[in-house]
Amino acid sequence: MTEPVVGRSPRQIAWLRLKRDKVAMAGGIVVVLLVLLSLLGPYTVVKWLGHPPGEFHEDLVDRNTQLPIKPYGGIDWSGHFLLGVEPINGRDLFSRIVYGGRVSLLVALAATALAVVLGVVAGILAGYRGGWIDTLIGRTMDMLLAFPVLLFAIALAAVGPGFIPAGRIGVIVFVIGFFSWPYLGRVIRGQVFTLREKEFVESARSLGAGTGHILFRQMLPNLWGPILVYSSLILPANILFEAALSFLGAGVQNPTPSWGKMLADAATFAPVDPTFMIVPGVALFITVLAFNLFGDGLRDALDPRGIG
Repeated sequence: MTEPVVGRSPRQIAWLRLKRDKVAMAGGIVVVLLVLLSLLGPYTVVKWLGHPPGEFHEDLVDRNTQLPIKPYGGIDWSGHFLLGVEPINGRDLFSRIVYGGRVSLLVALAATALAVVLGVVAGILAGYRGGWIDTLIGRTMDMLLAFPVLLFAIALAAVGPGFIPAGRIGVIVFVIGFFSWPYLGRVIRGQVFTLREKEFVESARSLGAGTGHILFRQMLPNLWGPILVYSSLILPANILFEAALSFLGAGVQNPTPSWGKMLADAATFAPVDPTFMIVPGVALFITVLAFNLFGDGLRDALDPRGIG
């Protein structure tokens, strides 16, 4: 007697596809470890294996060269300086990498959340309503995509803390999130053009359902796939954006650790000792690569034919 065939839900099918993609799973594991390290690292790993990120250790730095006395950037595993110390002040690089990852992920996640909210709302309205609303939102997207974002971000981040209560980090989150939503908005708009002609939407409309019910109770559940995929792809881009702003001096400022600011500070000493540039550079590279690999795998799992 044959056993009955058990059907699988779209979520189960996507999970099976994702599990078969070893590269994406490896990227996902690295992402989870990075998030845990950023959230719990300051209370666990740094406390056991490092020093407070703002603590100076000038005795480990040569007064004449302003470089660490020990070779390879002052790496000393026995003294809990796993990645060495910074020039001039001798701050622990390992601790600052952990705290800097916390800041980068916080800014990127908040900016991505803002971009998702704006992109989803605008894309749904443009795709469902059409007409002049679609034209207005579409031209707004085109304008933002053509805008010199980096120059505007540098200018706003430089003057923003003086009149925005949230401070510099709030300004950075706003700038990155506000200029990232058109990418997702275009995708959602195209998906809604297809969904609005489906039978379940016509049924809800014929039963007297309001616009809000149709948009957010009928259509939105069918859009979680592209939303998740493009969120996972926007997130690493936002991490790089925050690092670029900090590198150019318009982002996070000392004494708050930031990978971009650490790269900027290390540029002066790169010709004589590249360790200080390699450490934050490798951390940034691994983080962005892990998010991109996981995002690519998630895209293939949710829609093997490709999205967009």
